[in-house]
Amino acid sequence: MPSEHSFALSVEWVGNRGSGTSGYREYGRQGIVSAPSKQPIEASAARVFHGDADRWNPEELLIAALAECHMLSYLHTAVRAGVTVVAYRDDATGTMAQQGNGGRFTEVTLRPQVVVADEAQIELAQALHAEASADCFIAASVNFPVHHEPVTSA
Repeated sequence: MPSEHSFALSVEWVGNRGSGTSGYREYGRQGIVSAPSKQPIEASAARVFHGDADRWNPEELLIAALAECHMLSYLHTAVRAGVTVVAYRDDATGTMAQQGNGGRFTEVTLRPQVVVADEAQIELAQALHAEASADCFIAASVNFPVHHEPVTSA
């Protein structure tokens, strides 16, 4: 029997400069993402959409969710396979195509750099990315390709 899990958070707009949304350039795009007992995330629109470049934007957060999900799935898969991972870093990128007032992501590329404890495990560790990708809940939920360009070393 499938189980369901619920997740909840709050998003609050904090970009009212005194006149609300009286004009397109009259309001800030800043927001706060929060959840009980967690550090808040200062968010905004991307700079290209008149946002604050010093804050996280939804596009970055989507890429981060995909990268984090793959990492967690990969670490779990590595444990099950008996591979000891000692370091993991991902320099992920995403491409969004804008069409008029809308747009959509067309792809995300994850570039995990994995370091394993034993050189004999490099080939297996490299192969585990396919299983981790299949296990990632977030990747299974998006309608664009999530590519992987992993590099594994000891």
